[in-house]
Amino acid sequence: MLRNTVEDLLQKALDERPDLFLIDFSFSPDNAIKIIIDGDKGVLVEDCIFISRAIEHNIDRDEHDFSLEVLSSGATTPLVLPRQYNKHIGRDMEVKTNDGENLEGKLGEVTEDGVVLKWKTREPKPVGKGKVTVNKEVAVAFNNIKEAKVKIKF
Repeated sequence: MLRNTVEDLLQKALDERPDLFLIDFSFSPDNAIKIIIDGDKGVLVEDCIFISRAIEHNIDRDEHDFSLEVLSSGATTPLVLPRQYNKHIGRDMEVKTNDGENLEGKLGEVTEDGVVLKWKTREPKPVGKGKVTVNKEVAVAFNNIKEAKVKIKF
């Protein structure tokens, strides 16, 4: 009963803010509610507060005992939805594929079906001695991505 109410209130809040979207929703047997959101332009503390208030302010605390935690998807958290990739174009990514490949490169493009990673590498010249810098790119389908993370540089 409480779970359905929370789900409805969460959906109404997300409908009000189409730039925000749900990453994870968990509801434990002791009514501990955990909601993880992301946004097309990132998530601010105010966005988490907005979602939290949309739920908390519409449930009677005398009737239901619960805890509510609303979090943003972390910077080191793997991307789980295709929608999350767009805001990371131009950033360095690590992608593990379902067939065991580990790829690293800049996120160059996001398509309907997947992503394009780009990187530069040094390879021997086709003729003569020495090496030449070569631009490489690979398309990876979303259904072949086991895990994708943005590489954070300090």
